[in-house]
Amino acid sequence: MSADDGVIGTNDDASSCKRFAVDKGYWHDPFISLLIPKATSRKAPEISRGYYARVKGIQILIEHFLRMTNCNCQIVNLGAGFDTMFWRLHEEGLTPKCYVEVDFEQVTARKCHYIKSKKTLLEALSGEDSEIMMSKTEIHSGSYHLVSSNLRNVGSLESKLTACDVDRGLPTLFLSECVLVYIETEHTDKLVKWVADSFPTAFFINYEQVNMGDSFGEVMIENLKTRDCLLSGVAACASLDTQMNRFLTRGWTGGDAMDMKTLYRCLPQADLQRIERLEMLDERELLDQLLSHYCLVWAYKDTRDIGLHTISIS
Repeated sequence: MSADDGVIGTNDDASSCKRFAVDKGYWHDPFISLLIPKATSRKAPEISRGYYARVKGIQILIEHFLRMTNCNCQIVNLGAGFDTMFWRLHEEGLTPKCYVEVDFEQVTARKCHYIKSKKTLLEALSGEDSEIMMSKTEIHSGSYHLVSSNLRNVGSLESKLTACDVDRGLPTLFLSECVLVYIETEHTDKLVKWVADSFPTAFFINYEQVNMGDSFGEVMIENLKTRDCLLSGVAACASLDTQMNRFLTRGWTGGDAMDMKTLYRCLPQADLQRIERLEMLDERELLDQLLSHYCLVWAYKDTRDIGLHTISIS
């Protein structure tokens, strides 16, 4: 068994939780059912609200970026799993010039299979005069690319992005959701610095654990260990400061970080009231505890001064 098999399994867990929340009506995603089977077990309301905050927070930041650049930009989703962001943006008419998804070969092979077999997913890839090239593990089309790479190997990632015709001169957004925490700090440091060094106008969104030094965090770490998921990069998850410093000490100009408890309260109030009517919470305290152990961090490097420092949740 590979040391990464447990990490690969977290994709299925997260995807199942998202599918359950979408089926409950937390947010609109007509594409997730084409990639993820219906959840067989009920998920706690705290979990669904946590995923709602995660999806909405990331969506707000990405849409700000796309509108600021008039979609003349690129998005690279690191450890994308079965994420449906590309299709949701396509549905909204907000497709960037180039969208690249990267993950382990075992994950991209399964996603390739689903995309090939679902007409709705495939049709979104075929723009004007756009030829779609597919293998068992990769897809290349006009604006969408799905490639396999181990993020510990920056050289391999660089080669894959070059093969996708990624233009380093264009504003480029990098997204990682619960990815860096599973990679040894020495490798994530190299990755974060490589992006800053290689892309003069860049925005990086990172979602993962925070405040992991308390008893709740220790229990979370032990629970993941029992599933063969080692949080090799947990040192960067000690606080919002350590999360932010990962970027500021490696070539990024500025940014911000919020724990999800704070972010949750910044989301549109009308929508919060809507989703809080979907399911009753037994204990608000448990939700607050869960949300305070995850965060959203965003960093920018804006050589062209297009205004990336103005992007925020509120």
